Amino acid sequence: MSRERRRLAAEQVPERHYTHHEGRGPTPHRSNPVVIHRELATLELQPHMRVAEYGTGSGYSTELIARLVGPAGEVTSLDIDAYLTRWASLIHHERGLDNVRCYTADGTAGFLERAPYDRVVAWCTPPLLPKAWTDQVADDGLIVAPLPIADVPNMTLVAKIRVRGGEPVVEAVFTGGYIEATASPKGDLDLPGRWVDWENRVPAPSWISLAWRAQDDRLHTGARTALDRLLNAEHTEPYEGGEVDLPSWRTFAAALGNAQLTMAGLRPDLWAIGHSTTKTAAVIQQDGMILADSPDSPSLSALRDWLTAWEIAGRPAPETYTPALVPAHDGQGPAGWHLQLSR
Repeated sequence: MSRERRRLAAEQVPERHYTHHEGRGPTPHRSNPVVIHRELATLELQPHMRVAEYGTGSGYSTELIARLVGPAGEVTSLDIDAYLTRWASLIHHERGLDNVRCYTADGTAGFLERAPYDRVVAWCTPPLLPKAWTDQVADDGLIVAPLPIADVPNMTLVAKIRVRGGEPVVEAVFTGGYIEATASPKGDLDLPGRWVDWENRVPAPSWISLAWRAQDDRLHTGARTALDRLLNAEHTEPYEGGEVDLPSWRTFAAALGNAQLTMAGLRPDLWAIGHSTTKTAAVIQQDGMILADSPDSPSLSALRDWLTAWEIAGRPAPETYTPALVPAHDGQGPAGWHLQLSR
């Protein structure tokens, strides 16, 4: 697909007509247009292709795809939220699009009814690459989707995946991620949709996610205690390394594969990544402030070691890691593949 064709499609599709439709009003369930165009370029769309899209959102990306595959192509758009799919269907009809169909369904199961697909794109993050997606992609087809790189929220990369003979292979990864795929419509877009081990709503919203959740008890004592330690940190210090490059840092922290990895939201729109145990906790926030339960906290020592290793490695860009898909064999969830990184 040429850059000129993508440019023409972008000129033909009025973004704000979808994102701020006068009948529906603004929808917060939408992706950054710049990133949408990047993913569509990565998909290598051609006329006549059949495309599945998971995460209808405002419908803007759907029309872009529809124009790129042309009237002989076909676009299937799925979203768990019927409000979004109904409005998108109406707007597409008003726009004269005959090659688009929107359905209310859980996209993590794919959509066998209209398979096979030449391309699959996801604007939401599944817990792993679902086998249903690879099964429903035509041979030599492409999937472009955000995938977790750790079992905590907001640690994702967008992967370009080629499927041959039913086997997926990652061709490239990019910085980015989208809202977690959930089994029901998501109203609170500030709270992660998955892997939140404890959440406070008063006196102010806060949450925590532990990679070691399997070792916690049924009352989530470890999660509750760790979150409380961070909210009432006895020790704070600014990070001496300067401004935190969040995409680089979170990818590095995830790639460590450490069982004590912890992510928290202590204030709105301010993520924190670090280390915790049943007895200690320490994180560094996006603003560069380090918080810990005490100045001599073992978790603080571990976090400092991670940050030192990150700096020594040269703050590697997410795209520099070697990605691999590892089959999920735990039998606890859907079949598929986990995305893992190495250097």
